[in-house]
Amino acid sequence: MLRRKTIIVLVITLMVATMVTAFSYLYISLILRLRIASVYDTATSLTHQLAYAAGNTVPDFSSTKINTSDPVALKRALTEYVQTDVDLNNLLQSDPGDWRYIYDVAIVDVNGRALLHTNESLVGKIIPPRLNFEQVVHARFQDQIRLVFSPATVYDITYPLELNGAPFGIVRIGVQTIFLRSEVQTRLIRSVYISGTLILVSLFLAAGISNLALGPLKEISRNLDSVSAGEADLYSPEAKHDEYGLVSLKIANLGRQIRDSKEIFSALKDNVDQLMSKLQDGLMLFARDSRVVLVSAPVEGFLGRPRSELLGRTVQEVFDRNSLLGTALLDAFERRHSISQREFDVAGEKRVQVSLDFVQEKSSQIGALLIMRDTEPVRRIGDEIEMSRRLSASSRVTRGVAHEVKNPINAIVLHLQLLQNKLAHQEPDTRRHMDIIDSEIRRLDRVVQTLVDFTRPRDLHLEEVDLRRLLEDVAQLAAPDAEQHGVTIERHMPDTRLPVRVDTDLMKQAVLNVVINGVQAMPQGGVLTISARRENGIMVAEVQDQGDGIPKDMHEKIFELYFTTKRDGSGIGLAQTYQILQWHYGSVDFESAETKGTVFRFQLPVAGPPLEPSSDYTHEKAVSNRGD
Repeated sequence: MLRRKTIIVLVITLMVATMVTAFSYLYISLILRLRIASVYDTATSLTHQLAYAAGNTVPDFSSTKINTSDPVALKRALTEYVQTDVDLNNLLQSDPGDWRYIYDVAIVDVNGRALLHTNESLVGKIIPPRLNFEQVVHARFQDQIRLVFSPATVYDITYPLELNGAPFGIVRIGVQTIFLRSEVQTRLIRSVYISGTLILVSLFLAAGISNLALGPLKEISRNLDSVSAGEADLYSPEAKHDEYGLVSLKIANLGRQIRDSKEIFSALKDNVDQLMSKLQDGLMLFARDSRVVLVSAPVEGFLGRPRSELLGRTVQEVFDRNSLLGTALLDAFERRHSISQREFDVAGEKRVQVSLDFVQEKSSQIGALLIMRDTEPVRRIGDEIEMSRRLSASSRVTRGVAHEVKNPINAIVLHLQLLQNKLAHQEPDTRRHMDIIDSEIRRLDRVVQTLVDFTRPRDLHLEEVDLRRLLEDVAQLAAPDAEQHGVTIERHMPDTRLPVRVDTDLMKQAVLNVVINGVQAMPQGGVLTISARRENGIMVAEVQDQGDGIPKDMHEKIFELYFTTKRDGSGIGLAQTYQILQWHYGSVDFESAETKGTVFRFQLPVAGPPLEPSSDYTHEKAVSNRGD
């Protein structure tokens, strides 16, 4: 596209060229008409002079021997006198020499035979008539130009001769247009030069005027760029108070308003982005025209599309009717009906809870808010609450049962010892049966004591430790059992310190329970991987085995007290791990697939800000790896 300055220059130049062309047209047409009229008037006057001279040349034939009653004799006498009259011949011969546009002059009789002619060879011959010059005189300007600039043509200007009231002949003056063309062409070339000069001058003047008129616009544009870039005000009180100064003042005021609005918007955007990044729910805000104007990060996981691809698109472009979710949302937008906590399958097997509300302002709908919530965390929280409720209920029952069972067991043991002492000398054979009873009662006592220990509130001895070092200690404790089962323990730890605040002994016991289970899940050997990382402000540790996995129907029972899949298992280890993590405001969960192994995941709060890599830990880890 052309620049505005170029357009102004072209428009002004075009206007000047149009005016110059119009004036040149009028000038040339006026000159040409005046010149043609002048030639016509001059030639006509010459015909009158020749007719007058020819009339005076004829004598009074009544005093001569010529028979005036004989037309033939009279005509012969008139021809002879016209041809021999010296003054008439001199006048006829002088006209072409005096007027360059006169081609020839002739006096012909009524039959067109030349009586006199500037070309003596044509005297006595028939002279055919030519076009009348009046055609040129009365033609339009375009036709006059065409006639003048056409090949050289001779036109006649005539005047009749009469004798005694009867036609005697015709005076013919031939006018040639070639001389008119030379005169008009000279003036036309001069007009072209003048027009070209004026157009060039107008071009430079237009450029100067456009610079003068549009020059302030460049400064205004620079001011706008500075304002948009957030620079300081460019208007000073000493600036001129003309139109440019007033516009600059308004730009400065507008710039201040834009900067204030930009700062407010930036702060609001940062707060919104920070808030959206911390949300677990997916939010999509639609404008009045059903276009997406705001998207939170979890939506990417729900829909499998990046936020940049969703922003600015309509609901019809984001969702389609090939899915139940898309059909429900499109129908809701068409009918303007809200959706309240309906569950749909998205992105494979993921199940989300969807709510759609339309935003109203003064009975007018201005947008819609779509909330997408992953039902899996909600289900997990429910499962954890249910597990905690079960453990709590089990603890209360266990404490009561243990209290009621402990005292009878103590009494039984005491009386059993007395009975053993009495029967030892009287019936020696009963000693063996008494020992069996004593052994079983003591085993029952140990079970009850275990229940009491499991349900007894603990005083945690919290201290800040490096999670990496704690996991290394657990790996060292499990190394002999792993070696016996042909299992290799691998560690994947970051270089940065992972500080957690825990009861070291209890946390080691919680992780060790899972590690031992992982080792025992691989009787044919394999690799047990222990890893740790920092993730979204949470310390995460994972223990992954390559065993046969946990059957799906047992997933919900795995942390229940006394539930075990091993013949000699007590069913206390994982329940104890779950309880210890709860005491530390953490959590433990797992992912397992049959024949693909199991991953147990521990999550603990961060004890403090991240620290630099610990060189002593890195050295110890290298040594322990070599020891394995």
